[in-house]
Amino acid sequence: MSPILQATGLVKHFDELKAVDGVSFEIGQGETYGLLGPNGAGKTTSISMIAGLLEGDAGDVTVNGEQITTSSTKGKGSIGLVPQELAIYPDLTGEENLLFFGRLYGMSGSDLDSRTDEVLDVVGLADRRDDLTKEYSGGMKRRLNIGIGLLHKPKLLILDEPTVGVDPQSRNAILESVESLSGEGMAVLYTTHYMEEAERLCDRVAIIDEGKIKAEGTRRELVSMVGQKDRVKLTGGGALGSAADSVLQLEGVTEASSSDHGLDILAVDASSILPQILSRVSEAGANITGVEVIEPNLEAVFLHLTGRALRD
Repeated sequence: MSPILQATGLVKHFDELKAVDGVSFEIGQGETYGLLGPNGAGKTTSISMIAGLLEGDAGDVTVNGEQITTSSTKGKGSIGLVPQELAIYPDLTGEENLLFFGRLYGMSGSDLDSRTDEVLDVVGLADRRDDLTKEYSGGMKRRLNIGIGLLHKPKLLILDEPTVGVDPQSRNAILESVESLSGEGMAVLYTTHYMEEAERLCDRVAIIDEGKIKAEGTRRELVSMVGQKDRVKLTGGGALGSAADSVLQLEGVTEASSSDHGLDILAVDASSILPQILSRVSEAGANITGVEVIEPNLEAVFLHLTGRALRD
């Protein structure tokens, strides 16, 4: 199956600054792809070129098989863009905003009405549909912004840092909405500088810094680049020393040590061998009362690739 989005060799200069430097990636149907990087890394410039809002100095973009440029029209109908800046009318209700933008998309009649109902449900605003949006909280406005991008059922939804400046409850509601989209077959391009959002939402992640993609892959693939392993902490008692010796014989376990209160284990892909670990511990005569698996995160990968923390 052909990718929904193909971006190849994107380059953009602003005077002497090379804001985007050879960015290339693709996104398949039903895939959520994250661009993870600090402010100023080139995320927004890249997606502006992908959406056909900004003319690049080099590179090509196709969406659903159609080439995208600033002057093209056909392919842009397959894109839903949710910008950082809110694009809603404060003196219209939530429902009126959706109906207005739906007509701009060429929708009308019962199709627009039913789709408006669906979108209000997806973004959790059905009970506030008749309220003026100037009365909405910041998080509600963000969710309506996403709803506008969803109205015409785009093949590609582009979300540019949609949770910036919102409260934790609204942030979680936004993330839950995004999680449901890939299940509907939509390709999602998600930019963020929050590592935990990329880990939660994205099937694949590209780490971008200074306009370049430093690495891309699944979270597991990226973490493997820095050679970090999962840590398993088992609390309990009994024959913990014997249990540590037994666990250390398992393939994938590189370290296992005991203390007065449990076991500390380092392993590759610990979740997949956790049943074997627990079986060995039980057979050795130890009693386990608690299990915690700590996986390395993308923050460590970013630091390894760039020499600085994600939010520096």
